[in-house]
Amino acid sequence: MRILIAPNAFKNSCSASAAAEALREGLLKSRLHCSCECFPVGDGGDGTVDLIVQHCNGSYSSTAVHDALGRPIESPLGWIDDGQTAVIEMANAAGLRLLSSQELQPMRSNAAGTGQQIKAALDAGAKKIIVGMGGSATVDGGAGIATALGLQLLDKGGNALRALPENFAQLAAIDLSGLDKRLWQTEIIVLCDVDNPLLGPRGAAHMFGPQKGADPQQVQLLEEGLAQWAAIVQQYTGRDMVAVAYAGAAGGAAAGLWALLNATLVSGIQYFLSLTDFHAAVQKADLVITGEGSIDEQTMEGKAPAGVSKWAKQIGLPVVAIAGNIPLLPNDALLNCFDVLLPICNAPLTLSDAMSLTRDNLVRTGKLLGDTLALGRPKN
Repeated sequence: MRILIAPNAFKNSCSASAAAEALREGLLKSRLHCSCECFPVGDGGDGTVDLIVQHCNGSYSSTAVHDALGRPIESPLGWIDDGQTAVIEMANAAGLRLLSSQELQPMRSNAAGTGQQIKAALDAGAKKIIVGMGGSATVDGGAGIATALGLQLLDKGGNALRALPENFAQLAAIDLSGLDKRLWQTEIIVLCDVDNPLLGPRGAAHMFGPQKGADPQQVQLLEEGLAQWAAIVQQYTGRDMVAVAYAGAAGGAAAGLWALLNATLVSGIQYFLSLTDFHAAVQKADLVITGEGSIDEQTMEGKAPAGVSKWAKQIGLPVVAIAGNIPLLPNDALLNCFDVLLPICNAPLTLSDAMSLTRDNLVRTGKLLGDTLALGRPKN
């Protein structure tokens, strides 16, 4: 049996590459006679740049930027296509993983560091820029990125405002004249890991604000701020951030880049699989294994495992999905997407203990899956 192992990262516990290798180790320890190809995947979130550079034989440079709270850090910048295309990961500059739980301040955070990376890519001569939008600590609608590239936010008196959600209530105008002119000669592709709208119950504030430290009152303030930001941007650009697909990705930053930088928003996993020639790998497989930390209803809204399954199902391959957490009750959408859903934990554990044991549990689950598959195959 030829098995293609294509997981996303198990967030905060195991990279996509490490997860693939752990499953491979377990399968090869099992009684199943098989060959395994590891093809770790990313949908725009943490680790996506590393995977693109790895699959495309690229390279790295380093840039001095600021994190979501404005502190100086060094962040990697990926390069592919012989240095013509820059690959930027929002999580490497404005990422949730760069802050402790005590530091989360979504009202006072922005993604200016990602804008600084885009500027560094332009300075280095990039003809195309790919931005992975996922894992951010911000809900600023892309305002921070745009201001790092020359946009100004203004109040009623014409005074400059910092691009922070807490200031959106005072926002009355934007000045586009200072935006870097090189942006209009550069193709910008934004990889979105969710297809949520900008506003509403499934929007950036309500769905993702709590993950980034927002309490219920702040969620409402973020919602109102994004609505004000979107209204001002539409007034000055004619582009409706609320209506565009993928608008809610990365705290609305995807919508901001579409409206202000003329970026193209795409499904992160679909673009990734096409860019890295996943089609060639899946054509050689008999079975596909995918997975990530949690598989639930959100998985169907643009996450990597659903994207992998879509490609496998197009050529009639069975798909096994493995996760740290799966729904207790059957879910029709998930059951239609995956042939088998396997949780990796086999005993009650605290979240911290479960995350520390992720690799061991992936190896064990890989072996269990292999032994189970071997039961239905003839002995040689």
